[in-house]
Amino acid sequence: MPRPRRSRAAEALAAVLLLALATACGSRLPESDFEHRERATATRDGARDSGPIRVGVITSATSPVGGDAFTGPRDGAKAYFERLNARGGIDGRKVEVRECDDGGSGVGNNTCVHRLIDEDKVVALVATTALDYAGASRVSRARVPDIGGQPIGAAYDTWPHLYGIYGSLAPRNGTTGWAGKQYGGTEVYRYFKREHGARTAAVVSYNQAASAAYASLVERGLRAEGYKVVTEQVDFALPNFRAVAADLKEQGADLVFDAIDSHGNARLCEAMDDAGVEVTAKVTNVQNWTSTVPDDYKDAPRCRNALWATGSSRNFEDTGHPAVREFRDATEGLKAHAQWQLEGWAAARWFAEAAKDCAARETGVTRACVDGFVNRSEGYTAGGLLVPVVFERMPEPPGSRRTCLSVARWEDGRGWVSQGDMNTTCFDVPQLPYQP
Repeated sequence: MPRPRRSRAAEALAAVLLLALATACGSRLPESDFEHRERATATRDGARDSGPIRVGVITSATSPVGGDAFTGPRDGAKAYFERLNARGGIDGRKVEVRECDDGGSGVGNNTCVHRLIDEDKVVALVATTALDYAGASRVSRARVPDIGGQPIGAAYDTWPHLYGIYGSLAPRNGTTGWAGKQYGGTEVYRYFKREHGARTAAVVSYNQAASAAYASLVERGLRAEGYKVVTEQVDFALPNFRAVAADLKEQGADLVFDAIDSHGNARLCEAMDDAGVEVTAKVTNVQNWTSTVPDDYKDAPRCRNALWATGSSRNFEDTGHPAVREFRDATEGLKAHAQWQLEGWAAARWFAEAAKDCAARETGVTRACVDGFVNRSEGYTAGGLLVPVVFERMPEPPGSRRTCLSVARWEDGRGWVSQGDMNTTCFDVPQLPYQP
């Protein structure tokens, strides 16, 4: 049964925002921002307290998008802290996770920020996944490090002390990106062109503002890489995916990109199978990189086996890698696995490494010390789970950039199969501006 329109509208918007912002670039603060306040923060935060170290996790768990849409990073972070505590914690202190569900609203988010920062006195926020991060400026003013959050909105390219899981090159001085514009690369389109000879790409969107805006960004990137672009727009209330599928077949599309929700994607895939459409790749993103593909696309076996996902973290199915194997061992009790869970695990590991470093210092584990550690984390990889994360304060937006990406393809019976190594699948690509 189709989900209520309000839920699908929110999901479409959230997916579009995530896709558009996941490849954005960002920044680093000067070291002077952290001078002359280590000792004062240590006293205020009780650095030498032998009690637990509190961290906050804000998640839009009960947002209009649905109960499971944004919970992956939270679950991954909690799994990491549980294993860390079982092994003695940090310098003998357990990590105490204080969760807050903001309900997907700005009011709820501000309430969570106030409770965690002012009442619970958390040292840091970890793996934030908020549909409306309205409290971001408050987090920044309080100088509380927010580590490894998902860039669903523009906050991680706007405010200091916020460190998105994919890094940032922007100044982060209170203005989004550079003069209100963010920049994203064309590495995904370059990959399919060079590695698989793709030449014609279709972009499917709704006749809804956020969906159409993101589709336009994808189209620009594809054209910059020399693709023939086929645009397909459907009515949001009554989408005719059969007509889209018929045109995809007639146009001979090699790739299909989309700016629609997961429910719409499943219906599009069913229509493609019914019409006999065969493509090199039906490209999805990290949010849909999950083990639930067989259920989500149960009525579209051909399209299901053409699903490809791209991102900036190591495939959660790559259990031959020790860091992934540790993650999978610790999360074997979860009913499903997802790439966002792995990224939440990586965010928690990032905090733990910062806290361990601070525990050995005179200041102890304070907000300022943890913030300084993360701010200096040039090329952080969480033990090989992430493409090296960079925070660099660039006064001008980059014209081009060398960007690496993780690529996986779904295969029935095998799951998500990695395609090459993410640290060598790299391209020098232009950076295109867009308005968030």
